[in-house]
Amino acid sequence: MKKLFLYITLSFSLFAFSQNEQLAQYYYDKGDFEKAKISYEELLENIPQNTQYFLRTIDCYQQLKQFDVAEKAIQTRLDKYKQGNLLVELGYNFQLQKNDAKAKNFYDQALERIKKNPNEVYGISNSFEKKVLLDYALKSYQTATELEPNFNFNYQIALLYGQLGNAEMMISTFLNEAYANPQNSIMIQNQLARFMVDEGDASFNETLRKALIVRTQKNQDIFWNRYLSWYYVQQKEFEKAFIQEKAIYKRDPESLSNIVNLGQLAIEEDNQDAAKEILGFVLENTKDLELLIQANSYLMKMKIAKAKEKDFAAINTELQALLKQYEISPFTLSLQLIQAHFVAFNLKKPEDGKAIIKKALELQLNDYDVAQVKMELADILLYEEKFNQALIYYSQIELDLKNDVIAHEASLKSAKTSYFKTDFVWALKQFKELKSANTQLIANDALEYFLLINDNTVADSTQTALKQFAKGDYLLYQNRNQEAEAQFQMILKNYKGQEIEAVTLLRLGRIYEKLGDFTFALSQYQNIIDHHSDGIYVDEALFFSAEIYNKQLKLPEKAKPLYEKIIFNHQDSIYFVDARKAFRQLRGDTNL
Repeated sequence: MKKLFLYITLSFSLFAFSQNEQLAQYYYDKGDFEKAKISYEELLENIPQNTQYFLRTIDCYQQLKQFDVAEKAIQTRLDKYKQGNLLVELGYNFQLQKNDAKAKNFYDQALERIKKNPNEVYGISNSFEKKVLLDYALKSYQTATELEPNFNFNYQIALLYGQLGNAEMMISTFLNEAYANPQNSIMIQNQLARFMVDEGDASFNETLRKALIVRTQKNQDIFWNRYLSWYYVQQKEFEKAFIQEKAIYKRDPESLSNIVNLGQLAIEEDNQDAAKEILGFVLENTKDLELLIQANSYLMKMKIAKAKEKDFAAINTELQALLKQYEISPFTLSLQLIQAHFVAFNLKKPEDGKAIIKKALELQLNDYDVAQVKMELADILLYEEKFNQALIYYSQIELDLKNDVIAHEASLKSAKTSYFKTDFVWALKQFKELKSANTQLIANDALEYFLLINDNTVADSTQTALKQFAKGDYLLYQNRNQEAEAQFQMILKNYKGQEIEAVTLLRLGRIYEKLGDFTFALSQYQNIIDHHSDGIYVDEALFFSAEIYNKQLKLPEKAKPLYEKIIFNHQDSIYFVDARKAFRQLRGDTNL
């Protein structure tokens, strides 16, 4: 009984303490520093050794301009605990009072503490960084490293150089660290990529490019070729990345898989010329079956994506020849799935496509491959308007490979199936869940459909226009582009001025782009820009128009102002980064 009473008492005390902490945080976040000070003082009285409570209490004193109280509290703690970071706190307290001489004195004392005991660098440098005293933080790390060569603060030092605006030293330090400790290379590349994207001009990218080229020339280690290849991929300059990959291949003939991946990236960025050259090199230089199938699969997908109806017979013959050459086996599954999809969606022979799929299911496949086959089967069933059967297979994939990317893809396709069926209530629920998917493409796609259904349900509770729009989207799914065009034109005619108009114009623009009618595509996008500038589709209309002018019509001067509008007016757009990069290239402030 006593134990139970003690347990209840302790539980109540912990709960009350937690409530006090939340209350202190609430007052602090609200800016009510007088009440926050009282709360943190009480918390500190209970746990005097708690650093977080102490620093918050000091901050409250300083916010209330009670600098003498803060100084006394810091000095008392310094006398008791002898922690070097408290010298930084004392210095900062004087800095807030504009007493720079005394502040510098304490900052210098903190640096002297590191000279006497390099292990103090952790607390002291952290305090300097929190106070945005970057020069002192940098000096802390440098001092400790000089005294203890085994210390490695290159990553932190490089970041500080970046924050101080010294791009050259940041790059040099990062690259030296990457070469010395290759296990940190990906982390460093992530930081460099962030600076490549976030910098206001292209000088950082050019500085990095030059630094990598110098290292490649001075040091024959393929490490630097790989780094330079990575750089060019970030810039989407696949031809230049390919030059580096070929140099790597000459010294390491086992490296062709990286070249295949480079080809895939070129396809994803719609750089067909680079993709053909890269994948052609792979086909000429390997007898590895897996790589041969991979390269041929990417090339066939690229051909199909750009093919006109007159090309279909030749593509079908090529697919048959490849499968005859490499035979039907688990190794050639990707080619079999490409053939099944092409036969069903392009040649309009879904029964023949399903026959190919059923043969594939008879092979000895792993769980992931089975899921891929089932996905294609479900896609074809959806093409045939067999919605419920398609949903069964999508659901099986979701259950069999929970939390895998392919499971999320199946969930998205399941949601789209419900949308095509005009079961908008269930589709909306699924899209809402998928908005927070880990895969950005899936999340973006889900968000687009969620907004489409939600906005047009609010505007029209009967969902009449939305049902017609879903029919148009389903025709697009079936690759019946001309019928889809007619459907969307009908929506424009019948629902002019309504919520559905802007997204209908967007769909028509994409259809005309696919058909190569860029003038008509631009007119749809211009309609959105002129009459729906306050809507959610204007950034897409601007970006797609700019891309047509830039890449298809070769009229960069017309593209530039459109990219610029995205940069200045639509910074939350998913096209913001691509628009900024394209604008810089057209403006000529990159040396690409």
